[in-house]
Amino acid sequence: MGEGIVTTIGSAESYKSVLESPDAISKTVLKRGLDVGSAFEILSIDIADVDVGENVGAKLQEAQAEANKNMAQAQAEIRRAAAVALEQEMKARVQEMQAKVVEAQAQVPLAQAEAFRSGRLGVMDFYRMENVQADTQMRSSIAQPEGKK
Repeated sequence: MGEGIVTTIGSAESYKSVLESPDAISKTVLKRGLDVGSAFEILSIDIADVDVGENVGAKLQEAQAEANKNMAQAQAEIRRAAAVALEQEMKARVQEMQAKVVEAQAQVPLAQAEAFRSGRLGVMDFYRMENVQADTQMRSSIAQPEGKK
């Protein structure tokens, strides 16, 4: 009998269709000859009530979906942490490059003083260079849009 019940419910599209017509279980038992070889002959099967237990397959699918979600969240957190670390590394590189620029700018007056002492740079050359730098700075400020000044 148990085999007939399990087979009928398992082969149905939904357990609800078996609940609607429980005689399908009787038909399956008789059709498969499950009464053969027993001491009894099955004349009919009366099913008064069918209780549906919990769906273990659905619970397993739910647990697997939850595990997959947790794995995806963990992977996303790893990618986020890597992005934050890369951002911090880039900020440190910018600071390093800015320090190199400041260091190079500090050497310019020293080089100018050495050029004055050695005679490679005269006072008039220095004023012309200052004039060119001021002119360049003025043109740059004129070329920039209003909001960027």
